[in-house]
Amino acid sequence: MRFRLTPRETSFYDMFAASADNIVTGAKLLMELLGADSSARAEIAERMRAAEHAGDDATHAIFHQLNSSFITPFDREDIYSLASSLDDIMDFMEEAVDLVVLYNIEELPKGVEQQIEVLARAAELTAEAMPNLRTMANLTEYWIEVNRLENQADQIHRKLLAHLFNGKYDAIEVLKLKQVVDVLEEAADAFEHVANTVETIAVKES
Repeated sequence: MRFRLTPRETSFYDMFAASADNIVTGAKLLMELLGADSSARAEIAERMRAAEHAGDDATHAIFHQLNSSFITPFDREDIYSLASSLDDIMDFMEEAVDLVVLYNIEELPKGVEQQIEVLARAAELTAEAMPNLRTMANLTEYWIEVNRLENQADQIHRKLLAHLFNGKYDAIEVLKLKQVVDVLEEAADAFEHVANTVETIAVKES
């Protein structure tokens, strides 16, 4: 660990942890969406929208703290990148739920539950990892596992696309469903961006 003579602003750690905990809330709402009928989905979408707004507030708080802090716990560009990538995850999850409601999708294709299970696991790992930024300890397994999960998400996404284009669905339905599964894939990519940023930070601080 690099030795520092100057004090560091520590509130960033708490804000990153809060942002990651909010993502766990979003992932749980995605799981809830799977088992909900169409009449219940609008209410889930409202709660997801509230969670996304809470994520925005957390991100803005980090940016405000960054702009007003002379000393930061690690490089400013890495703080900005980490906060932005966490925010992207919530944005993509909220978008997926919103699309399901707006498009009035009656039934999600088989395989979407696997996508969401991957996102839920990545959310748990991310929330567990954020407090460890204080010491930079026990983070290697986190970013390795999130990268593995992202590779798994890629495979699930490709299988879903093959399923959507097998002729079972009409063209309009394919377009709707493809947009949903593509956004969920973007959420998986955003989790990987967070993990890669954490790895970059850990390497710099070692």
